Amino acid sequence: MTLTPQRRSGQGPDTGRAPEVLAPSPAPAARWRRVGAQPWAMAAAVALAVAGAAVSLNGVLRGWAWYPPVLTTVCVVALAMAALRSLRAQPFLVALGGFASLVFILTFTFFRRYSIAGFIPSGDTMEQLGRYLRRASETVLAESSPVAPNAGIVLVTCAVLGLVVILVDALAVPLALPATSGLGLVAVLVVPAMVKPQSVGVWGFAAAAAGYLVILACSQWFAPDNRITADTARNPGQFRRAALTGGMALVITLLLPLAVPGFDQGTFPQGSRLNPWGSATGLNPMISLGSSLRSPSGDGRITYATSASRPPYLRSVTVDRFDGDSWSPDDRDASRRVGVGRMDAGYEILADEQVRQVTAVNTGRFTSPYLPVPYAPDAVNGLAGRWSWDPATLSIKGVDTNSRNQQYVVQSSAPRLTPELLSQSSAPVRGISEEFVRTPNNVPEIVRRTADTVTGGSSTPYAKAMAIQNYLRSVEFTYSLQSPVQGGYDGNGLSVLADFLAQKSGYCIHFASAMAVMARLEGIPSRIAVGYAPGRSTGATVSVPGQGALTEYEVDSRDAHAWPELYFQGLGWVAFEPTPSRGVVPDYASQASTPGGASTNENNDGLVPSNAATPAATPSATPAPLPGLDSAGEAGHPLTLPLYGAAGVLVLALLVASPRLVRAGLRSRRLRGAPSSGGNPAAAAWAELRDLATDYGLAPGVSETPRHFSRRLLGSGALGARDDGDGAGVRAVASLTADFERRQYGPPAGRADAGAAPSEASVPPAAERIMAVQAALRRHSRPARRLRAEWLPPSVLNRWGHVAGAPFRAVTRAAATTTQAAARSWRTVRDGLRRLRRG
Repeated sequence: MTLTPQRRSGQGPDTGRAPEVLAPSPAPAARWRRVGAQPWAMAAAVALAVAGAAVSLNGVLRGWAWYPPVLTTVCVVALAMAALRSLRAQPFLVALGGFASLVFILTFTFFRRYSIAGFIPSGDTMEQLGRYLRRASETVLAESSPVAPNAGIVLVTCAVLGLVVILVDALAVPLALPATSGLGLVAVLVVPAMVKPQSVGVWGFAAAAAGYLVILACSQWFAPDNRITADTARNPGQFRRAALTGGMALVITLLLPLAVPGFDQGTFPQGSRLNPWGSATGLNPMISLGSSLRSPSGDGRITYATSASRPPYLRSVTVDRFDGDSWSPDDRDASRRVGVGRMDAGYEILADEQVRQVTAVNTGRFTSPYLPVPYAPDAVNGLAGRWSWDPATLSIKGVDTNSRNQQYVVQSSAPRLTPELLSQSSAPVRGISEEFVRTPNNVPEIVRRTADTVTGGSSTPYAKAMAIQNYLRSVEFTYSLQSPVQGGYDGNGLSVLADFLAQKSGYCIHFASAMAVMARLEGIPSRIAVGYAPGRSTGATVSVPGQGALTEYEVDSRDAHAWPELYFQGLGWVAFEPTPSRGVVPDYASQASTPGGASTNENNDGLVPSNAATPAATPSATPAPLPGLDSAGEAGHPLTLPLYGAAGVLVLALLVASPRLVRAGLRSRRLRGAPSSGGNPAAAAWAELRDLATDYGLAPGVSETPRHFSRRLLGSGALGARDDGDGAGVRAVASLTADFERRQYGPPAGRADAGAAPSEASVPPAAERIMAVQAALRRHSRPARRLRAEWLPPSVLNRWGHVAGAPFRAVTRAAATTTQAAARSWRTVRDGLRRLRRG
């Protein structure tokens, strides 16, 4: 008769697996310490996550001067909520305390002089708040990233991140939804992902991800209430599931950009440019000119037909206020006039000849509050909705509408300008607002020195303007969309201008800003016009009443442009073109002796139609880059293809090797970590023996006892025989089986017979015995099975399949349960109907 070892009372059926040992419940004192530390640990995790996500805003905001107040705000709000929670305050009061602490720290940081006791808001605080918010709005309207971190924009940033702290904390603690707290962090990361050309950046993404993982870890370690303590117990299987989930997420991250429209080349986070709202369809001042120019495809297409001899610039808005930090538009809402049927510049034009032209415009999907028109408009007809115009700049803005799907006809006029006429316009400027000549006090020395040097030999305003334009269009400067981003001076403030003059590389906003500032330093009123460079011919004609058939042209976001306008007494505002390789240099600003003075746009993707009359071209600083490409051109960097190829090979190798790596890591953890985790090395070694047998085609049965499995493994011949020189593997299996049975079914420690077990010194360590079994299995298996066991171990793949099939099994069980419930309900109804009929 064979005796089967009996399991102790309370054990389940024998499955051949080592039973899971439940961790004992923590002592009351230890549990109390954990509960007491929970608010502070979670506050630290939330602060780390939000402050880490804020790192990605570097590049949206220039430099790092903005980060200390942001970090202070985040920490104060998080710690204030932790203090209230440690006092057992209700969740509503905790959130309310978070809002109050946010108000106090913002007041202390930004409005200390205008508050009560330095941190309590007052009436003066609200007045200053309105001024700061207007300043932030102007920064958003006029600046291109990275924007200058003025007090207004830093205040808004601190307030938003403080609210994110409250949101993340609410999701993670009182609502017990720690996984969804990542939505708040994603809201922060969306801003640099949409604004910065280089997207979120590695450090910002890594910091946010680390903070998010700490939040999840704290939510597992500290249970929000006693009902879910069982779900937060540390489980050895969590590491395996986390590794599998992370691996699947990594694979999806690498493959998703290839399948989802909206991503540029590259992998997340650096290559992701997904914009859920779609790309901008209009030249809105809120959107960076650089972002529009870097757009790989043209959006916001506008078509227009004109009676002019060459396609004109379309001017949308004027930025004329300059405080040193940035150029910004002044809408002058108080002085704007409603109705664009008749407009007047408001100053006298003394030129003998006026050039009048008619332009029919179709804006299509272009969406902006401002209307693109040739300068200077006298009247606009055919518009839908109410529109107003600024007498100082003639910019047209919608009152209750925008430019989308508008079709209108513009009548415009301008004096016929010549170099001689401009040279004679040297009278003192009259009738122009001081806004157009004001210069800030903090002009960098390099800007003043450059302006004085360039205009040193010029005596008239026109000569000075030409000297500045010629200098910026000389071979010393290059047109580049990427250099300002890489150099960290992508904007239009004075510090950006100083970097631009030192690096001598940028795009239109830098050239226009440089000429406008240097002109003001020389006493010439200036402003910057934002709109579109001359368009390309579509090959079609448009019939305009009174004008006949006019040639049609088109522009889109890739033609977005900025250029300076300088004021000359008796002639008005005159446009110049200092940007090399963009736009068209006007005849009055083009001289035979001007180095780089002629436009090279005829070779730039057809920006100027071939039939346009342009002055003779001279060599440009660099070939014009195609819209949306960097200076390396369409082919990109010569190392791009090899790098992508190497990355693909590396990813493929990691995917192939991942089962082998997981198997090796699992074996190492069992053999080296088992003694320190639970004190059961025999169970860990037995689990490794079962997996080894599974890898070599001898998987244990579900109801197979350890002794039966050991006998089957020994009798299979996979380990050789005791007397053929490979007896080490056989002896190792026998000793591992005996150790496991003794540990699992023997008497408790301290009650065992000392002579019943061999001495510890006579038994090799479990790691040596496992290695002996592995060597024996490898030596007696076929090459195909050996290769599969090493690189595609079934013990790992079976676990992955079990985890991956869990949702399907859950759905199947739910469907079966629902079907059974429906069947029972139907039987109940049927039986009831039968009883009614019988009754």
